[in-house]
Amino acid sequence: METKRTHGPDPSAEEIKLGYERRDANIKALLQFGFWMAVVIAVTMIGMDFTLKYFNRVMPLGPSVAPFATERELPPSPRLQVQPHLELKDYCAQQEAQVTTYGWVDQRAGIVRIPIDRAMDAQLARGLPSRPAGEVPVGAAAPVIPAAKVSGGYDVEGQCGYISEPTPNLGSSAPREEPKD
Repeated sequence: METKRTHGPDPSAEEIKLGYERRDANIKALLQFGFWMAVVIAVTMIGMDFTLKYFNRVMPLGPSVAPFATERELPPSPRLQVQPHLELKDYCAQQEAQVTTYGWVDQRAGIVRIPIDRAMDAQLARGLPSRPAGEVPVGAAAPVIPAAKVSGGYDVEGQCGYISEPTPNLGSSAPREEPKD
């Protein structure tokens, strides 16, 4: 790599002794640079003014208000939960109340809600609907309906604990407690 200067004359001994250049800066080039910089800034400001006026005309922002003048609007759903455990507890209590209490579903139509245990007893007392024996085709087998399963295997409960299936004894030494009726 060459370290010699190839542009401009070498400084004289006198210039080296003074410690600075005696030549002045190129005033013409500096003035041209300043002029064109001012032109660019002016064009940018005019363009920004035009753009802001255009957007104000196309989609106005509306009246300006103080930040605390109106009540804060909630963002659209889905929103983050502030207290998810408390909300789940309230949800589960509401669901439990729906299946264990009496209430109106539609009072004008006369539709009521009864506890699930009472509804099952009433349905058993009335009997389940069935097809007359003559309507079953000869040689037709009864359809096999698989048992409902909870995804995830054993020991799975729903979020409120009412979706559960008995856990089989998988070789554990502790006796399993059966639910009491």
